[in-house]
Amino acid sequence: MGKQYETVIGLEVHVELATKTKIFCGCSTAFGGAPNTHTCPVCTGMPGALPVLNRQVVEYAIAVGLATNCEITKNCKFDRKNYFYPDNPQNYQISQLYLPICRNGRVEIETEQGCRKDIGIHEIHMEEDAGKLIHDEWEGCSFVDFNRSGVPLIEIVSEPDMRSAEEVIAYLEKLRLMIQYLGASDCKLQEGSMRADVNLSVREAGAKELGTRTEMKNLNSFRAIARAIENEKNRQIDIMEAGGTVVQETRRWDDLKEYSFAMRSKEDAKDYRYFPDPDLAPLRIDDAWIAKIKAQEPEFRTEKMARYQAEYGLPLYDAEILTGTKRLADLFEATAAICGKPKKVSNWLMGETMRLCKEREMDADEIRFSPENLAGLIALTEAGTINSSVAKEVFEHVFAEDVDPERYVEEKGLKTVHDEGALRSTVEQVLKNNPKSVEDYRNGKEKAIGFLVGQTMKLMKGKANPGMVNEILRELLSK
Repeated sequence: MGKQYETVIGLEVHVELATKTKIFCGCSTAFGGAPNTHTCPVCTGMPGALPVLNRQVVEYAIAVGLATNCEITKNCKFDRKNYFYPDNPQNYQISQLYLPICRNGRVEIETEQGCRKDIGIHEIHMEEDAGKLIHDEWEGCSFVDFNRSGVPLIEIVSEPDMRSAEEVIAYLEKLRLMIQYLGASDCKLQEGSMRADVNLSVREAGAKELGTRTEMKNLNSFRAIARAIENEKNRQIDIMEAGGTVVQETRRWDDLKEYSFAMRSKEDAKDYRYFPDPDLAPLRIDDAWIAKIKAQEPEFRTEKMARYQAEYGLPLYDAEILTGTKRLADLFEATAAICGKPKKVSNWLMGETMRLCKEREMDADEIRFSPENLAGLIALTEAGTINSSVAKEVFEHVFAEDVDPERYVEEKGLKTVHDEGALRSTVEQVLKNNPKSVEDYRNGKEKAIGFLVGQTMKLMKGKANPGMVNEILRELLSK
């Protein structure tokens, strides 16, 4: 029997904070502007430009620290991390090495198998993001976009407490949801507002010493992270099995090739020549400030789930799905408050909304329809103004264009026909056109009535009251 190995994983998670302006200047942090349009002398590193700290960055960092059970460093400061890279305009990054704002925290995770464990948070520090290099392979040159330079980040550094890709994903999902509920970041991996670097080592099962770790970068989806972990674990085991030595290095993951490439050998912190930033005063955080931020803490997922079951009478399954993203939870609460029918709202969100999201390959965060219009659609259905099949058709337009359902139903003439005379004459015509189904029903084939209802609905263009159609059909067939 071969040797057994254990994987040891720690994460460095970078989160772009949801401030309107950058960490040390008043430039916009909006994603997707034309290159170098959200810039000024401070974030492009012009000589003599002085940084001014954005207070909201500190408040978000404290809020995340409190939510992750960290100790808040009441006297903290900023340091310069010196390195040359084309997208780093000052040739240093303002970060926190010696006195990070949050330390010694923990987050409880639960895996899909129901296993619970605490993941330690070593520290959370504030820093500025670098710019972005755009490589033009056709011209063989690179351009620099400084829009992202100076965007505020927090870096959440975990302890090496994770042992599998599953635990890593559970930890990241817990962090992402917590930060989204706080409103501190949208945590969109595809836009780079949440990025994770994976530090991974392998050791023989039962060994106390940690193995040599590698750091993997360029991971922009949970799927890529899981695949990269599996790949790197196997790569290190293969090296050890062959009697080789794992080299400490930074590697870049290529998700298309499903392989990681060595980027550079790992530098030690001393290579960065850290020293306190002379342009920024030390930061003093008092108890009153911490208490104020703590008092503004939102209701997190666990409390929401319990309240949804108690207050709205929802099953646990519904509560789990609805609290799975902040957007869905907000939409549910706002719609339920308007129409007073929480279970109906839950059904529409979990059913048709999730179906259309999947069809269009959208995240729940991208849902744009208003609670007023969903509540309006539910009211029309409950009042019998439209039937369920028309409601689904109308909802597709509510979902895509956020149309007013009442106006849409009126303009398109989709109201349910309750006129018994009109329904009766249509049913009579259907019975006349389908003698075989009539005979089948009278011979005890109950399913035949379903076909006849369908034919009636077809002639009525889906606008008939199905209950009345059923009633009239049974009455006429019994004669």
